[in-house]
Amino acid sequence: MIIDGKALASQVEEESRKKIEELAKLGIVPGLATVLVGENPASQMYVRLKHSACGRVGIRSENVLLPEDATEEELLSKIEELNGRKDVHGILLQLPLPKGIDPRRAMMTIAPEKDVDGFHPQNMGALLLGAERMVPCTPKGIIYALEKLGKDLQGAEVVIVGHSNVVGKPLAAMMLNRNATVQVCHVFTKDLSKHTRDAEVLVVAAGVPALIKADMVRPGAYVFDVGINRVGDKTVGDVDFEAVKDIAAAITPVPGGVGPLTVAMVVSQTVQAAEEQSQEVGGNCRW
Repeated sequence: MIIDGKALASQVEEESRKKIEELAKLGIVPGLATVLVGENPASQMYVRLKHSACGRVGIRSENVLLPEDATEEELLSKIEELNGRKDVHGILLQLPLPKGIDPRRAMMTIAPEKDVDGFHPQNMGALLLGAERMVPCTPKGIIYALEKLGKDLQGAEVVIVGHSNVVGKPLAAMMLNRNATVQVCHVFTKDLSKHTRDAEVLVVAAGVPALIKADMVRPGAYVFDVGINRVGDKTVGDVDFEAVKDIAAAITPVPGGVGPLTVAMVVSQTVQAAEEQSQEVGGNCRW
């Protein structure tokens, strides 16, 4: 089965739309502010996708654009301004940032309750403690897809290829929170195929085109390809899709697989942030 990320993302958006309708009865309109420094074309495209998704469900969104030569202090000042605005429930800082700006310092400046990307140390710490708040959106999308597919993660053999702070590390923690048995592989793993062949669930986020071949996949595995690579005029993933699709029980295509789910989770967490920041909805806010 080919996992239709667009269809699953539409389900997330519909779930969010219903929550937004309930918030509207209280006079609350969820608001997302994206912050983009410079004019990186890929970053501009990702920001547009997020704003389009917000528009489809009824989230008020705005893009804060700073010039390429903006200083770190100017960026931090703008984030602090957004932290203080009641009509902004979520803040998303688009990476990468220009040289001279420390992304860690910038991420730490975002108020944890508005960190819809889930990268603030407070949110990461909660994730590691098993008390998930805002979590990184790509791992959350993968977990959502597995739940919709009916895959029970308790005791499942999960292998993650790639140990980034964006996907690999947080996804490993989320899988452990659901009692999966997790292996994390990376560039220093000595025999990658030995590990990947064990996987009931295989997630690949390495940034290497067609890294995973058919003989590296366990028959009946659930395969999630997070890779986005340009090869000639094509966008391809980290998995040899044509060779693996007949072996796997389910597999995500590239494009159209994990990507739409990631964007949908930005929407979902913006709504969650609005709910949690509202005394009317959540009582005493846990933040």
